[in-house]
Amino acid sequence: MIKKLMACAVLGACSLSPVLAQGKFPESMIKLVVPFAAGGGVDQAARLLGRQLQTDLGVPVIVENKAGASGTIGGKAVQISPADGYTLLFSAATHVLAKQVLASPPYDPVNDFAPVARVGEASLLLVIPPNAPQKNLREVLDAARQQPNAWTAAVPALGAPSHLATLLLAKQGNLKLTMAPYRGTAPALADVAGGHVQILLDSIISIQSMAKSGKVKPIATTSVKRSSSTPDVPTAAESGFPEMVYESWYGVWAPKGLSDERVQLLNKAVNKAVSELSRTGALTAIGIEPVTESVDQFRKYIAVNVSRSAELLKEAGFKPE
Repeated sequence: MIKKLMACAVLGACSLSPVLAQGKFPESMIKLVVPFAAGGGVDQAARLLGRQLQTDLGVPVIVENKAGASGTIGGKAVQISPADGYTLLFSAATHVLAKQVLASPPYDPVNDFAPVARVGEASLLLVIPPNAPQKNLREVLDAARQQPNAWTAAVPALGAPSHLATLLLAKQGNLKLTMAPYRGTAPALADVAGGHVQILLDSIISIQSMAKSGKVKPIATTSVKRSSSTPDVPTAAESGFPEMVYESWYGVWAPKGLSDERVQLLNKAVNKAVSELSRTGALTAIGIEPVTESVDQFRKYIAVNVSRSAELLKEAGFKPE
């Protein structure tokens, strides 16, 4: 009888152990690592999401900025973190192209992370110096084609949507465009405002303030429809370039190895937070169109995005640095 009771006790403990091991989630602080400097578009979006997640989940959610090396310093910090769901990466489309733009990437951005959720997307805005005579996209491309030596495009980060969209612009406009690399949007935008470079294509989040104040001249957006942030600016499609569609996007990743159950829990939590931010208009206020989708949809979206971007880089003869 005693042996039977002991056996039952052991079996009972075994049957309960997965539940005890898993426990409630989350029980403590969640960290969102942003691999870019504070104050930028990615950081703004991460902080909005973090505050909403904290409200919804009832645990502290902090944003930690780890900038540098094209976003891979922050990415590496997350990759080597415990796969428990408490340390997450919040980044932009740049993250998934590390293998395409870096000669020695510190990880495989697709296979070394667990995609959790895509949060939103943002149109890119093309701006030129405020005193430039061109008024629309066709005039800009015609001028750049006729005087290629007089037109230079600023590129805030290699492999970023701004870089890929600029390559697409050159392809669609059938022109050879000189590209000048910068360390971020702020210095690139300052040089466009000063007339030192002639073109900048970057996220509306980062550019709209200076465009609205007249410090740079907005020409076109790269979204399918006009952005709610800049409703007076036509799309490239409206300007006669229907294939000139490219958007920045933002998402959440976890370290590889996080359990499917926990990935799904986080996906639902992020989608719920995004839905609330959509309802209040908090994301659209900074130029981001909210997105809610499943983990599988996010994974497929990444695959398509990487394939398209790799093709653009190859066609441009881009060599990783």
